[in-house]
Amino acid sequence: MSTITESNAQEVNTSSEDNVNTQTIKTTLTIEEIQELLPHRYPFLLVDRIIDYVPGKKAVGIKNVTFNEPQFQGHFPGRSLMPGVLIIEAMAQVGGIVMTQMPDSKGGLFVFAGIDKVRFRRQIVPGDQLVMTVELLWVKQRRFGKMQGRAEVDGQLAAEGELMFSLIS
Repeated sequence: MSTITESNAQEVNTSSEDNVNTQTIKTTLTIEEIQELLPHRYPFLLVDRIIDYVPGKKAVGIKNVTFNEPQFQGHFPGRSLMPGVLIIEAMAQVGGIVMTQMPDSKGGLFVFAGIDKVRFRRQIVPGDQLVMTVELLWVKQRRFGKMQGRAEVDGQLAAEGELMFSLIS
């Protein structure tokens, strides 16, 4: 896995006192850049773009929900609804952007270790744009992390919950 540091980036001062060492960190990521960081691929890559990224703290991603996605063939015929498990998975993938770029996490795979306090507040249907904000709450032993996730459509809360991750080799 690689750390993204290219154009469309902000300068981050990583210096101490008089020793100035500046590096650039991208604050937005395209689908191609997301695929460099996450192992997911179609039809299970559920993040189209990262629109805000703060290293070690949070990421905001979007998912454009379209009618031709495979889950809508059976969930539900005549009344397409995005399954809750896919909403949570999409939030987790946004969280994965933060986790994969943490120091000393290179070469491993982050998987779910737990999900707490998840609530669904609004249905998500084809045509919606899901905006997911995932903030890091804590990291332990560089192997476990907990994040708070929120998914919104048109400024309305659609789902929220706490996501726990574990690094496996």
